[in-house]
Amino acid sequence: MAISAVDNGYSSPQSASPNKTLGKDDFLKLFTMQLRSQNPLKPLDSTEFTSQLAQFSSLEQLNNINGQLNNLLLYQNSLQNTLTGNLIGRKVKISGNEAYLKGKTEISYTLQKDVSKVKISIYDSSGGFIREVKMGQQTSGEKSYVWDGTDNSGNPLPEGQYKFTVEAFDASGDPVDVATTVYGTVTGITFDNNTTYLIIDERLRIQLSEIKEIKGGA
Repeated sequence: MAISAVDNGYSSPQSASPNKTLGKDDFLKLFTMQLRSQNPLKPLDSTEFTSQLAQFSSLEQLNNINGQLNNLLLYQNSLQNTLTGNLIGRKVKISGNEAYLKGKTEISYTLQKDVSKVKISIYDSSGGFIREVKMGQQTSGEKSYVWDGTDNSGNPLPEGQYKFTVEAFDASGDPVDVATTVYGTVTGITFDNNTTYLIIDERLRIQLSEIKEIKGGA
C-alpha cells in the first residue's frame, strides 16, 4: 500500500504584539512544532537540526549572561551608593566657573600652553563685577588662585555663591584656552533613576564621574 507524503507546511501562531521579542521559550515552542510537523519520509536534515540546537543553546547562554550582568550591576550600584556616604563633608574638585565663598575659596584652572599673562575676573551671583586679579607669566598645566573674599577695594564680601572667568594670553597677545575648575563641599546625596548624584554646596547636583579630585579632609 502506497504511503502518501505528509505535508510539512504549518502555520506559526501569530504574535499578540508585533513588537514582542522572541525569547527562548518562543524559540523552543517553534522548534518543537517544526519537529512535529516534519515529513516522516523526509525528516529534518541532521546538520540543520544540530544548527538549530546550537542556536537555542546560544540563546539560553546569552539570557543567563544577561541576568548575571544585571545582578552585577545592581550589586555595583548598591556598593557605590554605600561608599558615596563617606563623601559627605569632603571637598571635591569639579569643572565649572562658580565658587562658594566662605572666608576664602580656591579657583583652579588649566593652561594649554605657556602664557605671558593671566586675568581672573570675579562677579557676584547677579553678574555684578567685584574683583580683578592680574598675574604675570605662567607655564602650562594646572594652576590655582586662593581668593581671600575681598573686592577691589579690600572690603570683605559676604558668604555665598560667586562667578569668575579666567583669561590667558600668549606673548603675541593671542588668547589661550583655559579650563576652569572649582572646589566645593559635598553636602548631600540623592538618587534618581538608578543614578547617584552628589549635592555640592547645597545647590549643585553632579554625578560621581564629574569629580576630578577629592581632598583628604573637609
